[in-house]
Amino acid sequence: MIRLALVGLGKIARDQHLPAIAKTEGIELVAIASRNATLEGVPHFASLDELLASGVAVDAVALCTPPQVRREQATLALSHGKHVLLEKPPGATVSELAPLVAAADASGRTLFATWHSRFAPAVEPARAFLAEHAPRAVTVEWKEDVRVWHPGQDWIFEPGGLGVFDPGINALSILTHILPAPFFLTKATLGFPANRDAPIEATLDFADNAGVPIRAELDFLQTGPQTWDIHVETAAGRLTLSLGGSKLFLDGTSLIEAPEAEYPGIYKHFVDLVARGASDVDLAPLQHVADAFLLGRRIVVAPFEG
Repeated sequence: MIRLALVGLGKIARDQHLPAIAKTEGIELVAIASRNATLEGVPHFASLDELLASGVAVDAVALCTPPQVRREQATLALSHGKHVLLEKPPGATVSELAPLVAAADASGRTLFATWHSRFAPAVEPARAFLAEHAPRAVTVEWKEDVRVWHPGQDWIFEPGGLGVFDPGINALSILTHILPAPFFLTKATLGFPANRDAPIEATLDFADNAGVPIRAELDFLQTGPQTWDIHVETAAGRLTLSLGGSKLFLDGTSLIEAPEAEYPGIYKHFVDLVARGASDVDLAPLQHVADAFLLGRRIVVAPFEG
C-alpha cells in the first residue's frame, strides 16, 4: 500500500484528486500539506518541509501546487526518497524537468508527470482509429471560463502560470497522444490582457512532416456551455472527440460516450509505475507551449479582472 501525501489542497485537489485516491486500490491518503486548507481526519502540515520533518510515514507525494513551485518541491521529495506525482503542467519550464527525471532514476523512485486528459475514455479509441485512418486536417476548440475553473487564482496569469495554456495543454496532451506523426508549431498569436503576464487567448497553427494542417483555438473567457472538442478529418469521415475526450463521434454518429474517469486513471497508472519501479515523464505538450511563447506574436487585449 502506497502511503500518499497530498501537497496543495485547492480546487483541483478537492474536486479530482481526493475522490480518485479514495477509489484507487493500492494507495491511501495519510497526510495533507497546505498553507490554507485542512481535511478532517487527515494529519495536516503547513508545508512539505514540515511534513517531511514530522516523521509521518509517507511513500509518495502528489504535488497539486501551482507549477511555479513544483520543481523545488519535487526535488525536496525525491531527496527524501519519495515517489512523486506532478499535476499538469509538470513545471513552469521545460528544462527544469530533466534534472528531476535524473534524480528519480538515481534514487530508484517514480516520477509521473500526469496528463489527465489522456485517460479520458475516448482517447485510446481515437488513437487506434487514427493509426488506421490518416488525418487530413485537425481543428481544436478549447474554450472555457477561467472564472469558473480558477476562481480568484491570480497565479495562473503570473509568469509560469501559463494562462489559457493551463487548460489548452490538455488538448495538446491529447493531440500528442492520438496523432500518428509528430507535429510542430508554424505560427501562433497570443492575446495578453494589458494587466497580466500570461495569455488569455491563443490561436496556434501546427503541421507535421506530411503537411497535415492543425489549428487550435484557445479561449479563457467562454461563458455558458464550455467547449473542449477536437475534430479530425480523415478519408473514413470526421472523427470528433468531445467534452475533453469523454465522447467520440464519427460523422456525428456516437461511438463512445462514457463517464469521466481521468483522475482514477492517473492514480491507477501511478500505482502501477511504483510497483514496476518506472517513471513516466512526457514533455511534448509542455514543449509545444514553450514553442508558442517563443514563436508567437503577442497582442494586447482588454485588461482582465478575475
